[in-house]
Order: sequence, then C-alpha cells, then structure tokens
Amino acid sequence: MITIDTASAVPPYEQVRSQLATQINDGKLAVGTRLPTVRRLAADLGLAANTVARAYRELEDAGLVDTRGRAGTFVSATGDASREAAASAAREYAIKVRALGLGRAEALRIVTAALG
Repeated sequence: MITIDTASAVPPYEQVRSQLATQINDGKLAVGTRLPTVRRLAADLGLAANTVARAYRELEDAGLVDTRGRAGTFVSATGDASREAAASAAREYAIKVRALGLGRAEALRIVTAALG
C-alpha cells in the first residue's frame, strides 16, 4: 500500500501523506475505507508512530480522512469537496493574477512559495 524511500530527501511523514492522498484522490481508497491504525501502519513501515500520526493529521486537515476516536480513521466523503474548494480558489487566484498583469511563471513561483 505504501513504501518509504529512506534515501529520499522527502520526510517519511510526507511520503506517507502524499501516497495516501494520491490513493484517495485516484479512488484506490474508496470513501468509507478504514485506514490502518497509526501504530499498525508505523510498525508495518518501520516508522515512529508520531510520523504516521502527523501524516494522518495532515490528511484530516485537508479533509481527505475523518478520525473517529477509537473507531479509527476513515477515507472521508468531503475530500472531493475539499478538492473542489481548492480548484475554485485556484480559479479566483488565476483571475486576480491576470488582472494584476503577472505572468504564469511568476504566479506559479508565488504559489510554490506560499505552499512552502
């Protein structure tokens, strides 16, 4: 389900987060799918539990998963709404950038810097 590249400059939590997000967005993990517990996934991947917990928190912040206490973490139905909200914000940004006379390359640099 997930692989960690220990030689990568990308932190392990980000590798977990991005791979799960991709699987959710691609529909490989359907709405309502229960994710492994933090401890279980951490053990399976050879990571610290806090690393996986951070990835799950970021997925929850993005609206891709819901954590239901002891019941577990599930793929959220609101992930699609989150993506639509992001797309809407991107369209508004594109309109504003054009009105300001900024070029595509500069607009992308601004977004990249804002995303960190």
